[in-house]
Amino acid sequence: MIPYIILQTKLPEQSVKNTIELLNEDCTIPFISRYRKERTGNLDEVQIGNIVKYKEQFEALDKRKKAILKALEELDVLTSELKQKVLITQDITALEDLYLPYKKSRKTKAEKARQNGLEPLAKIIMSQNANDVESIAFKYVKGNLDSVEDALQGARHIIAEWINERADIRNNIRCQLERFAMISTTVIKTKTEDEKAQKFRDYFNWEESLSRIPSHRLLAILRAEKEGFIRVKIQIDDDRALDTIERRIIKSNSACASEIKAAIKDAYKRLLLPSLSNEALQIAKDKADESATTVFAKNLKQLLLGSPLGEKRVLAIDPGFRTGCKVVCLDAQGQLKYNETIYPHPPKSDSLGAMKKISSLCEAHKIEAIAIGNGTASRETEALIRKVHFKNNIQVFVVSEAGASIYSASKIAREEFPNYDVTVRGSVSIGRRLQDPLAELVKIDAKSIGVGQYQHDVDQTKLQKQLDVVVENCVNSVGVNINTASKSLLSYVSGIGPKLAENIFNYRKENGVFASRVAIKNVPRLGGKAFEQGAAFLRIKDAKNPLDDSAVHPESYGIVTKMAKDLGKSVEDLIGNKELLQKIDLKKYCSEYVGLLTLEDIIKELEKPGLDIREQAKVFTFNQNIKTINDLKEGQLLPGIVNNITNFGCFVDVGIKESGLIHVSNLSDSFVKDVNEHVSLHQQIIVKVLEVDVPRKRIQLKLHK
Repeated sequence: MIPYIILQTKLPEQSVKNTIELLNEDCTIPFISRYRKERTGNLDEVQIGNIVKYKEQFEALDKRKKAILKALEELDVLTSELKQKVLITQDITALEDLYLPYKKSRKTKAEKARQNGLEPLAKIIMSQNANDVESIAFKYVKGNLDSVEDALQGARHIIAEWINERADIRNNIRCQLERFAMISTTVIKTKTEDEKAQKFRDYFNWEESLSRIPSHRLLAILRAEKEGFIRVKIQIDDDRALDTIERRIIKSNSACASEIKAAIKDAYKRLLLPSLSNEALQIAKDKADESATTVFAKNLKQLLLGSPLGEKRVLAIDPGFRTGCKVVCLDAQGQLKYNETIYPHPPKSDSLGAMKKISSLCEAHKIEAIAIGNGTASRETEALIRKVHFKNNIQVFVVSEAGASIYSASKIAREEFPNYDVTVRGSVSIGRRLQDPLAELVKIDAKSIGVGQYQHDVDQTKLQKQLDVVVENCVNSVGVNINTASKSLLSYVSGIGPKLAENIFNYRKENGVFASRVAIKNVPRLGGKAFEQGAAFLRIKDAKNPLDDSAVHPESYGIVTKMAKDLGKSVEDLIGNKELLQKIDLKKYCSEYVGLLTLEDIIKELEKPGLDIREQAKVFTFNQNIKTINDLKEGQLLPGIVNNITNFGCFVDVGIKESGLIHVSNLSDSFVKDVNEHVSLHQQIIVKVLEVDVPRKRIQLKLHK
């Protein structure tokens, strides 16, 4: 396993070996990357994640090898040479090619020919020594065979199967597909006028190199095929492929050559090309999936680590026209204190009453900020709020509603607010997203948050796995207040999981807040391993020991105490005292288990204990004159917020229903390798309007610098 992982990752052997040992001890990626740096050689989360990926890949390969060896043994065809070939194979495709000749189906044309006794004839033809093939074939005309042609055809089916099973030929066709394959589409004529098909019209009768097609385009084409609007075909030069096979097999000009040539054509058209073109398309799809999943993961990470407002009292509004605007008041910890519906917009148009109500609620609940959902009636509601004269300085934010409706109808929301309907729950979610995006967004299925490209078309198992890793890494990089965190947030803490999260939540409910990290051990079924993995990521505000509200692991408390004692100070004296901390000679505290990497991390944490790595939320104002797509004009400069990033560019919210696209070519005057190098999710930018297509509701933008 270790050589395999080293080959794939190019990481040092000792780092890989020690990391695997830690993983086998049920250590998590966040714990290993943060608190076992000496053992891993300071590998980061991505590198450890790659070790996990290739470890699982190797284990899957090993499992398949065992299954194949068992099957070959049962067929009584396992020679020592074949066994060795299976054991040394490091590629799943090559492994399946080895097994292919023995993986027979009784329904194949070749198997039927064998049952008719035609394998000896096939061998004679393949020897390429016979001159009168028809006379030889005549001897096999009996039973189910009525003619010489029947016999020859059966022999050709057997030969075609042999050709299909040759690894060298399969690899040659694979190589041609990899280098030269074209993907082409044909529109289904009866669907050309279908309204749903119009979004795919760019891909009607399309052709492109399979190796160069961008991931988003391939996924769009495959979605169009799945929905029944187009047919997709993978093609290479058939003549070149057939000529390559013939040169490998035909060695004479005997009468056998024409039979072999016919068998080659049959093998290629019926067996090789369909199988290997599907394989090539699947490989391309897997690459597109990986690319799309990476884009989604990057976006999700940026979204989860979005700027929090912090513990502020918030009034949140879920805007609407006919059904009114749902208003909730939340305390600094996100607890619901009040809810009501106002009707400032048509048809009721009670804007004056709504403004008075908002003003009185802000005063009564000492509101410090207002969060407005960015859906229907958002701009109108924002304009209304800005007309209100507040006694205190209240910041107004427009917050993304993406996924709020999913949360409001979820089991989690019903458990949190059993006595309130979905509209109130949705408003609460909007307010909490402003206070702490991470804590609120972890309650929602990541695929429903709406950042990514074609996330519903990629391998859902792989996508979910990748997104879970992103969420776990984000939660643990920020840390969690154990006394206020929801079950959802707690479940992502290193070593905790859903069951222990529920136990922590219930224990807190029954016994009150945790006074120290040591008290966490009292939670039912939370053993030593879970405490080791999770304690440092769980924070206790205002604890007796200040280290309980830091990223210093409890296993290192003794080291910090000794540092303080050696300086003649208390631990409290060290906290935030950079001058004092710089006097510490770290080498003095190195041991067999603790090295400079860990000690340096401890000092950084003591300088700013519990520091939130996220920037604080900033107020943003759209151009108040732009209310619909019809207000946009070419050449305008507008403020906007990046709300999605893809491989082909980024989408920007300029304050109207439709988001505009900055194509990758309009992000910079120079070549753009990675969109994320130029913009980030929720970044506030200035854009220039290049083109407005009102009928298709498309807006082309350019990044203005």
